[in-house]
Amino acid sequence: MSDLSQLLKIGTVGIRNRVFLAPMSGVSDLPFRTRAWESGAGLVVSEMVASAELCSLHAESLKRMQRGNLHTHVVQLAGREAHWMGEAAKIAEGEGADIVDINMGCPAKKVTGGYSGSALMRDLDHALTLIEATVQAVKVPVTLKMRLGWDENSINAPELAARAVAAGVQMITVHGRTRCQFYTGHADWDAIRAVREVISVPLVANGDVGTADDVTEIMRRSGADAVMIGRAAYGQPWLAGSLARQLNGDAASTAPDDLQAYVLAHYHAMLEHYGEKTGIRHARKHLGWYMERHAPQTPDILKKTLMTSGSRGEVSALLEEIFCGVAPASQSKILKDAA
Repeated sequence: MSDLSQLLKIGTVGIRNRVFLAPMSGVSDLPFRTRAWESGAGLVVSEMVASAELCSLHAESLKRMQRGNLHTHVVQLAGREAHWMGEAAKIAEGEGADIVDINMGCPAKKVTGGYSGSALMRDLDHALTLIEATVQAVKVPVTLKMRLGWDENSINAPELAARAVAAGVQMITVHGRTRCQFYTGHADWDAIRAVREVISVPLVANGDVGTADDVTEIMRRSGADAVMIGRAAYGQPWLAGSLARQLNGDAASTAPDDLQAYVLAHYHAMLEHYGEKTGIRHARKHLGWYMERHAPQTPDILKKTLMTSGSRGEVSALLEEIFCGVAPASQSKILKDAA
């Protein structure tokens, strides 16, 4: 099993450790990624950015692509047309992306219905045109995230991975489920090993990882070089960094000493990032996860007021009340599936 504290090279880019934060649409925005990075995650990846919309300089796409103060900036692109993938990759590189990641794993119906995300695993020849266009468009490393296949009768991740690497992709991430599984059941960590056997570039294993034991087991069973933390980071953006430290034998925790201050700072950072009106709306899911994980006994009336209020001051006051004296919960998997 790889030493998770060791530097990992993705092309010419050095990654400080091998416990990564996954790209999660609607979750891994700049405020969330910044907190994960500051806590010690080896790599953080942007939310999925639609390539055609980015080429139209759509405001939301540009916001999703912002670098902030991140040391290593990875922009994940999604699309169904080679031309727009190439052009979007150029924009991302021009805006400072150190790595461009291609999304062929998103299972959401609004994405697969547009023949993007994991739908591309149904037509590997077409998928390769997108990969080739992206690789040829930029000088920075290009990586690829996928699932095992569309369904249990079409497990083609090893074939896609091999063809992608031949086209110039420099890292492969595999979520151990098919698209049709969405997030049900348990990720098949053993099935990821078939990808390891056909590629020489770094392999990242993803799916149902939330504890140090999970990391050790998925690495052993998949043969991966690194691991990616997704939904388990809901309500604890520090998780990837904390696991990296723990697995390196560092007893020091990256969990916040003052959870109340941490949640408040995250909330205000979101309002600054999006603007107050939009930020209040975007922040609600995160506040819900913080309560579910760390303050599950919060009275329903407080929860309802917090999740419906449009007042920055009122929400801040409620957060101070709810998280006063509350310590971070022990690291464990979130029970709620992705929305």
